[in-house]
Amino acid sequence: MDQTQPSDQQHSFLARHDFLIRRLHSLSGLIPVGAYMVVHLITNASVVNGASTFQGNVYKIHSLGNLLPLVEWVFIFIPILFHAAIGFVIIGGGMPNSTQYRYGSNVRYTLQRATGMIAFVFIMLHVFHMHGWFHEESWVKNVVEPLGGGQFKPYSATSTASEALQSIVLVGLYLLGVLSCVFHLANGLWTMGITWGIWTSEKGQARALKVCTALGLGLAAVSVVALFGIRGATDTPEKLEEVRAMEEEMYDAKVEARELEPNEHKFRKHEEATTEDEASQADSEDASQ
Repeated sequence: MDQTQPSDQQHSFLARHDFLIRRLHSLSGLIPVGAYMVVHLITNASVVNGASTFQGNVYKIHSLGNLLPLVEWVFIFIPILFHAAIGFVIIGGGMPNSTQYRYGSNVRYTLQRATGMIAFVFIMLHVFHMHGWFHEESWVKNVVEPLGGGQFKPYSATSTASEALQSIVLVGLYLLGVLSCVFHLANGLWTMGITWGIWTSEKGQARALKVCTALGLGLAAVSVVALFGIRGATDTPEKLEEVRAMEEEMYDAKVEARELEPNEHKFRKHEEATTEDEASQADSEDASQ
């Protein structure tokens, strides 16, 4: 009897706080996780207005300086981990029923859970691929770099993000992951309205479903624009050289104006340009001899 007591207490705790936990779970999916995702997608899609526009938006984000990691953990990473953890608990307590009842709501029930799992795995891989999770030096050298992570450099935003997405396999994975995130948010917004009693009638739910579907389609379009806009920004050597030159010019200008401190971890020096300069200098020296 003593062996079953902890299990009973745990069950009692979850049951006792089920109402609050589910509402915090649905709320965290909208604010701040969903809101951040929308801002993130729109920021990335700004690359279609030019690489300099996208770079300028990234500089605005990093103008938070030392506060940025705190903001990221408090308003992004911790809420995502909370939402995912509770989501997996909910998934563990419910079984898909779309094979038994092929109504739209039951299909969405299954897709919500499937896209939630896909989205979590994608977010973890995306953060590692672009940022490496952590910036501790030994972690970066022994784990991140050997596994091809940490590709994104914020002060070389367009060129590094674009180069990281040149693989068609990665593009396919990103497309699946981002669209899963979009569906999970749009459908989750609809179910959140039911959970919170915002739309309870059948007609109200039908109208809300149309609005959430429109939101989902709009965000899906923004996602595709962002993904292929970033990938296409440097799809030729000429574009890549032009973007790198712009990034270096913006970086040098901000350093000279003391708007930011030089940071080799956030800016990728154009190695080809350095090599060309050295070769040019060597040629000049040979000519003078």
